[in-house]
Amino acid sequence: MNKLKYIAVLAFLSTVGISEVGAQIKEEQLILAKKREPEVKKIEKKKTSVVQEKNYPPDNKKKEDSLNLKYDIVNVPPVSDFKTTEIQSEDISPKFSSDYQSNYFRLGYGNYGKFLADANISGKIQDNVEIGADAHYLSTSGLKKDYDWDSKQNEAKIGVFSNIYTETGKFNIDANYAFNNYNYYGIYALTPQTNDLDLTQKVNKFSVNGYYDHYSNDILNNVRVKSYFLSDHFGASENYANAEVNLSKHDFSVYDDITANGDLGINLETVNSKFNILNKSTNNQFNFTLSPKVTFYKGDSYFLIGSDFSFLNSKNTSIGGDSKNNKFYWFPRAEVLVAAADEFKFYGGIDGGLKLNTYGNLLDENPYLISDLYLAPTETKYHFYFGMKGDVDQAFKYDFNAGFSKVNQAQFFMANNLFDFNLNSNRNGYDYANTFNSVYDNGTLMEVKGDLQAFPVENLVVDAGLHFMKYKLDNLDQVYYKPLFRFNIGAKYTMLEKKLNLGFKTYFVTDRTTNSFAVSAVNPIIPTDYYTEESRNQKVGGYVDLNLSAEYKIHKNFSIFALGNNLLNTKYQNYLGYKVLGAQVVGGVKITF
Repeated sequence: MNKLKYIAVLAFLSTVGISEVGAQIKEEQLILAKKREPEVKKIEKKKTSVVQEKNYPPDNKKKEDSLNLKYDIVNVPPVSDFKTTEIQSEDISPKFSSDYQSNYFRLGYGNYGKFLADANISGKIQDNVEIGADAHYLSTSGLKKDYDWDSKQNEAKIGVFSNIYTETGKFNIDANYAFNNYNYYGIYALTPQTNDLDLTQKVNKFSVNGYYDHYSNDILNNVRVKSYFLSDHFGASENYANAEVNLSKHDFSVYDDITANGDLGINLETVNSKFNILNKSTNNQFNFTLSPKVTFYKGDSYFLIGSDFSFLNSKNTSIGGDSKNNKFYWFPRAEVLVAAADEFKFYGGIDGGLKLNTYGNLLDENPYLISDLYLAPTETKYHFYFGMKGDVDQAFKYDFNAGFSKVNQAQFFMANNLFDFNLNSNRNGYDYANTFNSVYDNGTLMEVKGDLQAFPVENLVVDAGLHFMKYKLDNLDQVYYKPLFRFNIGAKYTMLEKKLNLGFKTYFVTDRTTNSFAVSAVNPIIPTDYYTEESRNQKVGGYVDLNLSAEYKIHKNFSIFALGNNLLNTKYQNYLGYKVLGAQVVGGVKITF
């Protein structure tokens, strides 16, 4: 397989010289796990978009967007994490900022057997219709020197999308298929009797999404539909669908220079999850939410008041029994923003809501879950917050806020014990104390968040973010896999007339806590089964993850790039037993057309 990869790279390099197609490019992410749902905001940034886009958004949309502008922290794991989706979770390579287009093909290779192929193409079939497709593949041979068993992984995603512009609004539709093929390699408590283990887990996901944005906020504002079907190696399946309609009446006069917006959100969300091993659990959740609100504006200041009314129907079944829940929820919603100036905007408010925890969403966060989960929604009963944000001469943007929440059924990950204690059993790949479960508890959460972006000199962008998170729970003695503090800082710089692009990104994460298991034979002389002892306060060390990148445009249609991930060469663990790759260097080429 490695020989084939080298041959593919050499074959590609030999054909680059004959490419003479034009135009500079938009630097697309090297990421395979990038969320490729081609939402309208992403499409608007493309120079290849159709003419109708020049008149969008209307003034009322611009006002709405500017007043609600937030610089949220990108809550992603480090780019160098061992899991392929986390290796590629955020692009640290710089982007060309002008005269770009989306059509490109990229090929790269690096240590740890990392091989990637990445392509995107789009174009107009009519003046108001744009269609496109993209495809991505990444593989790694894993940590062969650290584990005697298989730890390789590969991931792919292919999708198609269309953007249709009309006189009254624009449509966005996409469909994609993705798979993630990896191993439960994080065995720490039990030495396998053989190294020839089948630790395979494979997740398939097919998604279809649609979005319509109505230019006028008179009655209809927008409609969004999301859906996916998921299956895995152990027979699990999950169907998810969400439909959201936003109705509105905007910019009607109330008194003198005070205007108001009236909005009504209607949301239907359903998920059906079925597991085929262990307890053979099934989880059905349906949530219907109405969200009326009224917002009063005076200049750049506003006052919002509303509520969320939710009805939840849920049913969980397993070998151990059934449970049902039909419940009505009310959540307060209010926010005030005082715009003293563009540089200083003070805000505060209260909100809350329900979040349906799904197998698909939890796998995105932790791929090493057991394929048999109890799924329950998380209720944020109330969340008080206050903060300050601003834009200083378009050279410095910031948003700092603090909040306090009352949370029911807050979701956490806990390590699993052995499922079969028989010493001589033919053990399944997930039965080495190497998987995790989803657990829930009630409590309170105090948070402090900050995010900033600065442009100190031309061609230089500096960004930083922090997140402090302190739980106090009713039942769990420890807060599992929620670090107290996260911090990231990065920069992007272009030089040599934007031919050379440099990038830097560093993550700091404090210790996390997990439970763990020590496994031993009950009778060391005549062993018949295993005995396990649980620790409830195992520390998973914090880390510093340093990443650098560079890209050079040799020709307007051809560039070379290099990425350095986890350059401090720390094989830390995001989840107990699962070391990430050490220092990585990936190099490659890209052509555009």
